[in-house]
Amino acid sequence: MGKKKNSKDSTSNLFNRYVWLVDIIYRRGKITFEEINEYWQRSLLNIDREDLPLRTFHNHRQAIEQMFDINIECDKRNGYKYYIENTDDMEHGGVRSWLLNTFAVNNLINESHKLKRRILFEKIPSGQMYLTSIIEAMRDSLSIEITYQTFWHDSPYTIEVYPYCIKVFKQRWYVIAYNPGKERILIYALDRIKNISITDKTFQLPKDFDGELFFSDCFGIVAGDGHKAENVLIKVNKIQDSYIRALPLHHSQKEIENTSDYAVFSYHIRPSFDFRQELLSHGADIEVLEPKWFRDEIAEIISEQHNIYRNE
Repeated sequence: MGKKKNSKDSTSNLFNRYVWLVDIIYRRGKITFEEINEYWQRSLLNIDREDLPLRTFHNHRQAIEQMFDINIECDKRNGYKYYIENTDDMEHGGVRSWLLNTFAVNNLINESHKLKRRILFEKIPSGQMYLTSIIEAMRDSLSIEITYQTFWHDSPYTIEVYPYCIKVFKQRWYVIAYNPGKERILIYALDRIKNISITDKTFQLPKDFDGELFFSDCFGIVAGDGHKAENVLIKVNKIQDSYIRALPLHHSQKEIENTSDYAVFSYHIRPSFDFRQELLSHGADIEVLEPKWFRDEIAEIISEQHNIYRNE
């Protein structure tokens, strides 16, 4: 099997340059190439303090369109100013929007040294260094070979997979990939990857695969545990209901009852391990009403926890 080189610093720098360019144009609304070049002269990404060649700029535009589906257009009638055509799509692009905003903020902080100790981020487990390689492989429809270490195996193993999409959940990155050996889609945490390389083997993304649809009735990252979507009802006490109302647990959330003491919310969702753990994390503030089997499962776990603490 032919291999391409592992991800290099140059790849990461290119990725940061793409994000920097999108951020500059997005924040300015419309901007000339000369103005872009002036910003580039002041950017910490420009280590050698060189001009941004026009050809390089247009190459970046093309790469940004392929990688992020963001179109940078030119208004030739009003001074040849560049602008982002599909800003609405970018602002509501889920992971794409989160990814661009995160890298853009990081770039801005790096250029404002005095702010570094005043803007605090939650640390993300290792694995981000593999993002550029995975995104490149997705863009070029190339398989990747990963050395992977699960929590329940003593030693890592190496497999070839076809990267379909990436997803972030609770500050962890995952790649959703088709495993040809097992003939099914599996999910791999980037912080469990020990090594990655892009192969020269192409794959065809199924026309009917949609990442958002794949997870539409899921909470979090668990999609293939055998649970089917059901109507779930939870009762939330008054202390916590405003929080749940402001930060819905799932896009299907509906408030069906509201009293002075509690609120009831409904969901069409898979009652998976991830969702169960989320509900348990709220303690006595949330009570599962339906379905009965899910309520019983939660009750059994709480009973076991009670016995552990009581025995001590």
